[in-house]
Amino acid sequence: MAAVAAAAGGARVTVLDRLPRPGLKLLASGGGRCNVTNALEPEAFLARFEREPARFMRPALLAFPGDALREWLARRGVPLHAADGFHYFPVSEAAVSVLDALLAECRKQKVQLLTNSPVAEILTSGGRACGVRLADGTALPARSVILAAGGCSYPGLGSDGSGFALARRAGLELRPPLPALAPLLTAETWPGRCAGITLPAAEVRIALPDCRKQVWRGPLLFTHRGVSGPTVLDASGEVAARLAAGAVTVPLRLNLFPDITPEAWRQRLDGWRRSQGAKLARNLVAESAPGRLGEALAELAELGETRAARLSREQSERIVAGFTELPVHATATEGGFVKAMATRGGVRLGELSSRTLECRKLPGLFCAGEVLDVDGPCGGFNLTWAFASGYFSGAAAAAEK
Repeated sequence: MAAVAAAAGGARVTVLDRLPRPGLKLLASGGGRCNVTNALEPEAFLARFEREPARFMRPALLAFPGDALREWLARRGVPLHAADGFHYFPVSEAAVSVLDALLAECRKQKVQLLTNSPVAEILTSGGRACGVRLADGTALPARSVILAAGGCSYPGLGSDGSGFALARRAGLELRPPLPALAPLLTAETWPGRCAGITLPAAEVRIALPDCRKQVWRGPLLFTHRGVSGPTVLDASGEVAARLAAGAVTVPLRLNLFPDITPEAWRQRLDGWRRSQGAKLARNLVAESAPGRLGEALAELAELGETRAARLSREQSERIVAGFTELPVHATATEGGFVKAMATRGGVRLGELSSRTLECRKLPGLFCAGEVLDVDGPCGGFNLTWAFASGYFSGAAAAAEK
């Protein structure tokens, strides 16, 4: 997108890709379907990010918001649709449609694409970027350079952290990269017995005093070694940051059915006492959640052979807490960067002008996408930012004198 925007602005553009084929990570996005963007208007979109990134992102996102991206693709034969009213995918349900449109536009704009061309260094002269040097020693002069090499996630698909190395070598300050949008491993082993069970709308929070206001809501998936699903993926970057800061584990609380309040659970237990008092309480708990998850909750509540009619206050509160404040302790992100869908960290935002995405210390060098310290939740946020920042930086680079 940076290339076609720069070419449309009158620049002669060369794209350098270290892999044999371009766009492999794009092809893998959204399970191969590519959740290009979502239905949020710019201000609502930005509200899903922390304050500093949101402020930094605003100019680029306003210049090329999600609806502009949808229109851009539709004009090039790739209409999008949102079956759920929120997540936009190609009507073809194939990420290759998006990649083909980008490559076709590159050809139309006479953009030169060089694959198998890893960059070793950003060249400078007179205090500004003036080109790049390839790994084979070839120097390519340029009026402007756009660094859009991604982060560290899915390194086999191109984003192996080499963009960060180039940024450091150019003198830019980086926030250390961490895995984000990744499954979490837990100290507890019981989630493994529930592997494959998905709850459509659970809540996850970090049970630490400074995180009381931060709650993630969405589908929750139990895995063989912990928890996953969009709600956990969204929380994983914050968890990774705390683990990197020295925490051995990060305490989490799971609200399995957030539309049922603790008081509503207590009323349900009262109903058990009145109408099903002779039944074993553990059986009633087990029946209140899908499959093996219900059985695990019953075990965690330590109900033994207690009948519903004889539930003590302490036992009742353990049951309620199991449904609304279920504790697990995250020990790591599963697979690190190999399984992380995004990278938290990267070039610090203060290094660039938000009005152009040009580096303050090194004019002529622009940055876009995941190489910057911007990471968003699941649901098309990160791809929207990639396209918006690519478009914005490409147009600004073409205008560079």
